[in-house]
Amino acid sequence: MSTLPQALQDRIAHTLEVLRRAAGEDAPVAFANSLGAEDMVLTDLIYRHVPDVEDFTLDTGRLPAETYDLLEDVRVRYGRAPRIYFPRAETLEEYISSHGPNAFYNSVELRKSCCAIRKIEPLRRALRGRKAWVTGLRREQSVTRHELAVREWDEGNGLFKINPLADWSEADVWAYIRAHEVPYNKLHDKHYPSIGCAPCTRAVTQGEDVRAGRWWWELPESKECGLHIRSAAGAGA
Repeated sequence: MSTLPQALQDRIAHTLEVLRRAAGEDAPVAFANSLGAEDMVLTDLIYRHVPDVEDFTLDTGRLPAETYDLLEDVRVRYGRAPRIYFPRAETLEEYISSHGPNAFYNSVELRKSCCAIRKIEPLRRALRGRKAWVTGLRREQSVTRHELAVREWDEGNGLFKINPLADWSEADVWAYIRAHEVPYNKLHDKHYPSIGCAPCTRAVTQGEDVRAGRWWWELPESKECGLHIRSAAGAGA
């Protein structure tokens, strides 16, 4: 860490403190690993320093090939990889039979229904029995996350949500990845700062918001899949 700016070293130390406290006070706690750049920072910190924190990822069935490549890179690098949760096949089959495979382009409602099937329901299964979950959310990522707390109550899931990177900048994230040679999704090198399902993610142009490539046909205020809707915030930083 000596090659990193002192301010970032301080953020790393604080992040580890938050993770260790969660592992102790909020056990059982789980890290929802999206495999994005932020979550790869947390993957490295957790796997190397706080291994008691379990992690999982959601395979929606429509992820880019590069995301699966990254999963294998993680397994090779750390000898460990997140547990994978899939959507329920019968529910997905019903949705596609009724609306078509790309219905999410037709309305916000149908897009959110697709996200509910592919992400929200598997997430709830993954969080069952947990007291808290860890995410890689940052305040500067989007207009829907400006008020993000490091620790907040997740009313929808009935447990605490821990956001250890809330005050990190994008530059902080990439400085950490480069300094520690952390594996990352190669789509980031092709101007994909935020990566989700393949049909709902595009590259961004210079000057665009980092979330501009997610559900680009919608207004910024609706650009959440439902995993991170904030209903009530708790204190703690």
